[in-house]
Amino acid sequence: MTLVIWAEGRLVGSDEAALSAVDHGITVGDGVFETCTVLDGRVFALTRHLARLARSARGLGLEAPDEQKVRDGVAAVLAAATHEAGPFDGRLRITVTAGVGPLGSGRVPGAQTVVVAAQDGAMAPESHSARSPWPRNERSPIAGLKTTSYAENVVALADAKAKGADESILPNTVGALCEGTGSNVFVEGGGELLTPPLESGCLAGITRALVLEWGAEAGLPVREAALDELPFSVLDDVTAGRAQLALTSSGRNVQPVTWLDGAPVAAGEITLAVREVFEKNCRERLDP
Repeated sequence: MTLVIWAEGRLVGSDEAALSAVDHGITVGDGVFETCTVLDGRVFALTRHLARLARSARGLGLEAPDEQKVRDGVAAVLAAATHEAGPFDGRLRITVTAGVGPLGSGRVPGAQTVVVAAQDGAMAPESHSARSPWPRNERSPIAGLKTTSYAENVVALADAKAKGADESILPNTVGALCEGTGSNVFVEGGGELLTPPLESGCLAGITRALVLEWGAEAGLPVREAALDELPFSVLDDVTAGRAQLALTSSGRNVQPVTWLDGAPVAAGEITLAVREVFEKNCRERLDP
């Protein structure tokens, strides 16, 4: 498996020290990131990802990252990875931290660290998911931001893996369906494919947005749900076969859930149609 890393202007080995031990991204998880899909050695939807990276940074109180610096890192990583492995499918991660800081929550103004990494790999065609025992706090100051403060997601995903799943599905604090640890969720039922609204506390996923846009463009019944339209208990309808579930993310594209809480479940017809549209469009529209 190929892994190429660029940190602050230079390529580094995976076992090579590249960040300060007192970088705020390490000491307090003070940073933001984006994970992008790589198709044939090219980054999909990079402009959208960079725009969300800047929004997340501003939401965290950081300066927006230097976009040209990030793009230079992306180009360097892709060139090195392609030279090593040829045109590849996989993922690319952009991480921006608050840079070197004190041993505490305070920041050094103007400091910033940028890291870009790429790795080849294939997407799984389906997901086994499990309900999380912990909710997403939709009132958190970092709700909807893609930050490196990911410990809650790590713990929830470890719980799901212990149950035989590859993703954990979270409610929010008022009992509404919210998201996965690294994915958005869609529920198919009543002839529609619905996703929770951003007010639920979920991330404004790039793939989620494109599913809504491209699904509507293709004439498919896909939309954002009303705030109280998808309670967490809708997952009972999925296990009972009255509804279907799908996940979307840059690491999954459109992925039907075929196992939920130990029960096999069917993929939805609309989900499969949306997946077909997405797979076609993402290779024809590299930067939508």
